[in-house]
Amino acid sequence: MKKFPGTDFIHFDTLLSEEEVMIRDTIREWVEDNVIPEIDSHYQHGHFFQPWQAEMAELGVLGATLDGWGGAGLGAVAAGLIYQELERGDSGLRSFASVMNSLVMYPIATFGSDEQKERWLPDLVAGRKVGCYGLTEPDYGSNPGGMLTKAERTSSGWVLNGTKRWITNGTIADVAVVFAKTAEGVRGFLVERGTPGYTAPEIHRKWSLRASVTSELIFEDCEIPADAILPGSDIGLKTALMCLNQARYGIAWGAIGVMMDCYEEAKEYVMTRTQFRGRPLASHQLVQKRLSNMLTEITKSQLLMLQIGRLKEQGLANHAHISLAKRNNCYWALRIARTARDMLGASGITHEYRSGRHMMNMESVKTYEGAHDVHHLILGEHITGIPAYDPPAEG
Repeated sequence: MKKFPGTDFIHFDTLLSEEEVMIRDTIREWVEDNVIPEIDSHYQHGHFFQPWQAEMAELGVLGATLDGWGGAGLGAVAAGLIYQELERGDSGLRSFASVMNSLVMYPIATFGSDEQKERWLPDLVAGRKVGCYGLTEPDYGSNPGGMLTKAERTSSGWVLNGTKRWITNGTIADVAVVFAKTAEGVRGFLVERGTPGYTAPEIHRKWSLRASVTSELIFEDCEIPADAILPGSDIGLKTALMCLNQARYGIAWGAIGVMMDCYEEAKEYVMTRTQFRGRPLASHQLVQKRLSNMLTEITKSQLLMLQIGRLKEQGLANHAHISLAKRNNCYWALRIARTARDMLGASGITHEYRSGRHMMNMESVKTYEGAHDVHHLILGEHITGIPAYDPPAEG
């Protein structure tokens, strides 16, 4: 198989350290050799290939930025490059890693007790255990504050009732990080697989993210112990949103992988496909315009993520920076995937080519972890100081 050369118009690699390039190339080679030849079959059959879980653990993908408990302790840019390469393989693969790292290990390491950390983090890093993150509900996605899931105190702990939906890894998860309303406000909890009253049926018949496990989490008088609460979690949504911020950063990097793969596939196709007196499609002005637009947006996205990654490593990146990146990169990844699919003509709707699969996946990625328009509002509030999420109160 021809090795992927990367897309580097402005010598982007010269802005990276030798270690960052080595880490990226290691994951790139693994994706090229193991994921890309197999992913279409798993996508068509609608299941996540779980042996990749152990392989990612061996490569240091799981717990990539975690300092301790077996984590690699990588910087933000190195971790971002890993997500870029995983998503070049498939969004489902990057989603699995994002959830494990940003939405499960991060809250346990940041807000968990010492006992919770020791119990879960080594096994999560090693790929022996899987986690999921329960915030979104059937009727409350962009407005998580309206959640209906409740946790009520009992003499021995808590009782959970409610439903979470669109939960990556839910059905295969050994532990769920779940947010629920208490009498004091929203708090985070760890709920173990097998707890009576807790079920996690998988959601099937998806057009998108078919190589990813998507589930509901259903809690029916689910009794959990008092120490299931994340003791360092704030009352309210701050903790949950801090976790989402970590995940959105990885998503923004992953979208570059989609852009690259679609651009390179379309470029190769139009260079070899001939029409109109035997001339390659690449010789036509409209085709060249499309390729130049793709390359421009890839290059801009690379520079954007490198700067935000460096800011993150210095503790200077804020949620508005990451919202801008997630909104921009997912928007252009979807645009580029759609354009590439169109440039492939009728062949673009077949599984022989990758752009159509990326296009369908990006429909979900553009929506989850904050829909496109929600990130407009996050940026708008940052710019103006005026929140526009809810209509103004009357009177």
